Amino acid sequence: MILPIVMHPDPTLRVVCRPVAGDVTQLARDMLDTMYAAPGRGLAGPQVGVTERLFVLDASWKDGLADPRVFVNPEIVAREGRQVNIEGCLSIPDTPRRVVRPAEITLAFDGPSGRREERFSGFAAACICHEMDHLDGVLILDYPEAEPADPV
Repeated sequence: MILPIVMHPDPTLRVVCRPVAGDVTQLARDMLDTMYAAPGRGLAGPQVGVTERLFVLDASWKDGLADPRVFVNPEIVAREGRQVNIEGCLSIPDTPRRVVRPAEITLAFDGPSGRREERFSGFAAACICHEMDHLDGVLILDYPEAEPADPV
């Protein structure tokens, strides 16, 4: 089911989300359907009115095969390097922003077989940081716009 996307300046986008406690299987499916229909590369709980620590992601589907991912109770446990990307946001349409992000991250999250960690780099790392910001009530508008010549 396609869910309505919450638009800025709705206060739901500024909520620091609580941990997920129950089953979010159907919500995650609906969020993936919504993300692909938007069409986006990531979508966090607050963007569909759910203030729980959950986001879905498919950083590469527009460039190749779909790789839908669901992250429950995620936490960035390591950051390395620096990159600058132009980011968009489904909740703030037509407002791209150049944002500085880590070049690599390690993400801990709950999966079907328990808590695990996974390393991400490049564009996927930037997308995850963007969605993690949503879980903490932070938007791309909160970052100073990076200069194109900023060293990475």
